[in-house]
Amino acid sequence: MRPRPSTLEALRRYLRPEWFRALCEPTRVEILGRLLSRGEPSTVSEAASCCGIHLSGVSRHLAVLRDAGLVTAERRGREVLYQFDRDRVTTTLRALADAIDGHAPPPPLATERSEEERR
Repeated sequence: MRPRPSTLEALRRYLRPEWFRALCEPTRVEILGRLLSRGEPSTVSEAASCCGIHLSGVSRHLAVLRDAGLVTAERRGREVLYQFDRDRVTTTLRALADAIDGHAPPPPLATERSEEERR
């Protein structure tokens, strides 16, 4: 069964392939976690405290996260401060969840699943 066109449109609008590409690297996930836990803009060296790689590597990972729209970057003098883009990410994920809820059939009830599993 093919999905309705509106489902495909919603998936195209809210599923961000660049997010998956950015997050498929475990080091970038660690860096993102570090930015989340700090809760404030961080320099490259502050973000690098999570992992044992050279600052230039962390800087490249941060650029990928920035280009994917997962973090923001703001130049202050000679430093660039990075921060998790919470508003953009949560808004997009909520919209994706709403789109899925609006187009996907509801999941079977727990009792229905149990009966199907017994067969």
